[in-house]
Amino acid sequence: MDYRYQTGKPVSRSKLRMILGRIYFTWRRYWQWTFNRSNRYALSSGERELAHSVAVHKTPLYRRLRHVDMWLQENKAINLKLACGKLNKIIVRPGETFSFWRLVGKPTQAKGYQKGMVLTNGSFTAGVGGGLCQLSNLIYWMTLHTSLTIIERWRHTHDVFPDANRTQPFGSGATVVYNYVDLQIRNDTPYEYQLLVRVGDNDLEGEWRCEHPSSRTFQIYESEHLIKQEWWGAYTRHNVIKRKTFDLSGGLLADEFVTENHALMMYEPLLQAGEESDTTPSTTLHDISCDSEFTRYYPKS
Repeated sequence: MDYRYQTGKPVSRSKLRMILGRIYFTWRRYWQWTFNRSNRYALSSGERELAHSVAVHKTPLYRRLRHVDMWLQENKAINLKLACGKLNKIIVRPGETFSFWRLVGKPTQAKGYQKGMVLTNGSFTAGVGGGLCQLSNLIYWMTLHTSLTIIERWRHTHDVFPDANRTQPFGSGATVVYNYVDLQIRNDTPYEYQLLVRVGDNDLEGEWRCEHPSSRTFQIYESEHLIKQEWWGAYTRHNVIKRKTFDLSGGLLADEFVTENHALMMYEPLLQAGEESDTTPSTTLHDISCDSEFTRYYPKS
């Protein structure tokens, strides 16, 4: 048995405790935004795009998922368009911090946000503003391919989707919940960066640009991947995300730890081809290892 990763049985919280906790952390975040002078937040947009592209990525807007109505994904696209309108062309100057929620604001019906798909404790529900995690996931993945510094990122606590057609490692996203579960990125470089995000016909599209050409390239890879059955019955999944940094001639400059992930699996860990679990999307799992380790490399976005 591997004791490196010990995942306890999920604790059931009372409804009152959940409400009080949400109020506390929400207002603590408001206080930080208002009175914490150690962070200078990025607030201004540029009329023109900066000269040099640093990282580009896109993800599909629509996925046919079992037990999930397509109207939830259509509403998700509406929500993403509204959020992209707040983030597109934002400039992050040296020393400034990009805060996802400070820029997007609270997603409400009054602002035009619709009920989209929300993941809660490993299940699907409909919630106003649902689907914005796709945008935070996109920004996080692109940022890993830049010299920007990620200072706040929250991992998903549940692994909902099997690996079929996966192009990014498990645990390479960043979940967000208004406003205390945020994605924050600081510019510790001497150059301005600019975020571009838009909703295309079929994809959510993003790009980081910079006023100065990049002198580095990055490769994200997964190591220490492990799927194990816990003593209390469920399966959990663990891995470590790392990053290699190269100069323009291909020389290795650094091989660094990025983050580690631990999640409760919400599907059968070894589905055979053509089989489906009643609790998962209509895809099957492949290319995973159960109670073993391996390394997978992913190309630059």
